[in-house]
Amino acid sequence: TSFLVHGDSVSAGELPEAKKVDHWYFISGVDVEVAASGARSVVTLGDSITDGHGATTNGNDRWPDVLAERLRSNPRTRDVGVLNHGIGGNRLLLDGLGPNALARFSSDVIAQTGVRYLIVLEGINDIGTLARDHEVPQSEHDALVRHMIGAYEQMIVRAHAHGIKTIGATILPFAGSGYYHPDDTSEHDRQAVNQWIRARGHFDMVVDLDKVTRDPQHPDRLLPAYDSGDHLHPSPAGYRAMGNAFPITLFVMKDK
Repeated sequence: TSFLVHGDSVSAGELPEAKKVDHWYFISGVDVEVAASGARSVVTLGDSITDGHGATTNGNDRWPDVLAERLRSNPRTRDVGVLNHGIGGNRLLLDGLGPNALARFSSDVIAQTGVRYLIVLEGINDIGTLARDHEVPQSEHDALVRHMIGAYEQMIVRAHAHGIKTIGATILPFAGSGYYHPDDTSEHDRQAVNQWIRARGHFDMVVDLDKVTRDPQHPDRLLPAYDSGDHLHPSPAGYRAMGNAFPITLFVMKDK
């Protein structure tokens, strides 16, 4: 929640006339000075599922929040901060609500303070928008998968050039969504991309969030308990399961 008032209220102890809005208009990030040397950070790059649509307003229960809580509670990782760079509607390849992931990679990943790890959970909007309004030929589906994989490869190379370890997260299921209307071809695209993410030799590490959140009886859908209700975004319980899926050992320095 943001609080808006007229005039200069910087020194005010309270803002009784403030208007509350569920948006952040003026702050995109905060750097915190810490006494500990060698503090590290992990960037979570993604879309509304990372930004936290479906989470509790002001509840800090998005999956990056859950991960941050776990890191703080472990003596070996309490020096690791989590930088949430999720943007609702974001895509890997094309601009939408904000620049695409490749276009913002330098500012939102490389330029961040102390970044040592990158988690990429991005691509569901690329798949969903391709055939959202009308059917497209198979050649366009094939091209999308190739281009998405190429985008991941670029991210990995650019991150490694700056000493950043990459963690790939598989794309969540979204069948039944009213926002997107995936057919079997779109689901095939998701499976093809996830197969590449899971394969050895690409990301340094992989966390299979598809497996964590899917319904075993209907693997193209979110588990009902993890579904916010729109069949696209997880519920707070789903976000907690996602945040708990990342092994803390991924972020432990070898000398600790």
